[in-house]
Amino acid sequence: MSGSARVGKRIAAAGLAILAAACTIEDTSEKRAADSAAAATANGNGSVQTSASPGTVASPQTAPMSGASATDSAAIAAGTTPGTAPAGGAPMAGGPGAGTPATGNLSPDSVDVGRTNKQALLPLASTRIEVDVAAKQLYVYDGDKRVGSYRVGVGSKEWPTQTGEWSITQVVWNPEWIPPKDESWAEQKDPKKPGAPDNPLGRAQLVYDPPRTIHGTNEPQSIGKALSHGSIRLSNADVTKLARQLMEVTGVEKDEAWYRQVQQNRTEKAVVDLPQRVAIRVY
Repeated sequence: MSGSARVGKRIAAAGLAILAAACTIEDTSEKRAADSAAAATANGNGSVQTSASPGTVASPQTAPMSGASATDSAAIAAGTTPGTAPAGGAPMAGGPGAGTPATGNLSPDSVDVGRTNKQALLPLASTRIEVDVAAKQLYVYDGDKRVGSYRVGVGSKEWPTQTGEWSITQVVWNPEWIPPKDESWAEQKDPKKPGAPDNPLGRAQLVYDPPRTIHGTNEPQSIGKALSHGSIRLSNADVTKLARQLMEVTGVEKDEAWYRQVQQNRTEKAVVDLPQRVAIRVY
């Protein structure tokens, strides 16, 4: 082969090598551009900030997505899904960015509200009761005016009447007596039906701190003495009068026929939930 022919082949081979290198560089550049675009799209951004210091890896800076609210952007920054509360929080009402707990219609028995005693959900009546244990007197007040006074029996030294403040929320006419659990004095006692001659609750019962209540008695001689097991005793005539008074002042609507019937039918228990709570203080 002549010298000129060998030179021509070398030139052709060099040209092919240069062309191949150019194609490789172009393919690599296109791939890098495609990768950068994909990363920007995944982060909701059209560009990637790469102004990191030499020797460090640049972190892409996320820009708010198109149409996202400031709350959504904050949620993204916190690592949560837009429209939801952080882990352990309440769900948000009203969709993304609403920012208020979703409560719905909660019943008084709901766990969310129900840690508050039901009694606190009732309005407070203007009438209140105070019991002076030492004086063995029960006083009824309408605001600051005393409108009633009754002699009572209270707890013995062994079973004293507990002092404190509560609310009366229920009146029971012709109550049945069920021996209270975990009370040693009642372990050998039998339940007593409404109207039974030996029913210790008498004709009516005002419930405030079970098993301690204000109630009538089958032992009228105990009034004015410290003989009960912690409850506050009234004579049957007084407890029925006070029971009706509390029903009327709290808005319970019963006619004369109802009161006559409940007092005549002594074996029929009648439970009345008061629409207002009556404050009681025992001291």
